[in-house]
Amino acid sequence: MVPIRQDAWSKDEDVLLAEVVLRHIRESSTQLAAFEEVGKTLSRTPAACGFRWNSLIRKQYEAAITLAKKQRKEQKKNQSQSKRESVEEDRSIDLIDEAISLLITSKTHLAESNQHEASLQEAMAENLQLKQHLHQLEKEYMSVQEDYQSLLEIMEKARKMVIFQEEDQGNLRFQMDANGNLEKIKK
Repeated sequence: MVPIRQDAWSKDEDVLLAEVVLRHIRESSTQLAAFEEVGKTLSRTPAACGFRWNSLIRKQYEAAITLAKKQRKEQKKNQSQSKRESVEEDRSIDLIDEAISLLITSKTHLAESNQHEASLQEAMAENLQLKQHLHQLEKEYMSVQEDYQSLLEIMEKARKMVIFQEEDQGNLRFQMDANGNLEKIKK
């Protein structure tokens, strides 16, 4: 253990005490921390350093203390400004990241939209072909329907002719079944 000094203070020790305390004021530290630092350096107690500062040295450095406080204030202001700038920079980076993300999402949606557009075009072409095919089938159906009606008329005429002839013969008679076929019936 280093012995604690109790001898008189030298001019150099006073200057060291003042420099350390002023540095701590500028750096927003406490005077007690400054007294502890000087005490370790000079092998004196922090209380002795504090007493020396408050009783004698402080009065000699009033202008320097005011300047150190002003520097501390400016330093805090600069740190605050730096923090604001850092926050703004972070916000700008976040906005850029968000814009990039939005562009990527838009690109994906555009590609999907283009695929849907192509699928829609294919579906529309297929729909047109199916409509044309349906129209052709409707024409064919109408033609078959007309032929069927003509056939039924011919068969009806034939049946009537046979019935009249058989009525003349007597016992035989023809009747059309549900399918349109003629069948002989006895009276």
